[in-house]
Amino acid sequence: MKVTKLLHTRMRVSDMEQTIDFYTSVLGLEVLERKVSPRGSHLAFLKVPNSEELIELTSFPPSGPVKVQEDLVHLAFQVESLDDTCASLNAQGVKITDGPTQSSSGSRFIFIDAPDGYEIELIERRPGTAIV
Repeated sequence: MKVTKLLHTRMRVSDMEQTIDFYTSVLGLEVLERKVSPRGSHLAFLKVPNSEELIELTSFPPSGPVKVQEDLVHLAFQVESLDDTCASLNAQGVKITDGPTQSSSGSRFIFIDAPDGYEIELIERRPGTAIV
């Protein structure tokens, strides 16, 4: 057996509306679909520009609030200009939790927190660089 494609990454969230607002307003992602699963979970599928993989948000209030373990997982998104990104985040009142930092390849990155404490890495890649 060999998988052929990564389709989506699922993240459980405490407050679906707050989380959707963060991903759409702050990061510019698009909600493709919202529905309720047969088990009663509320689902939202978000599209990332220039990517086929989706982010699936799920909320199931009876299971209680989400507690994200520090440094367990993060999502990384590429941005065109880290300077412009920092200015936009500051204007929206979004705190940069780490960085800006420059990697050995010359790429620069920062971290911010999404609702529930999920880390988000925003990377400005140096042209011709495949990995941070």
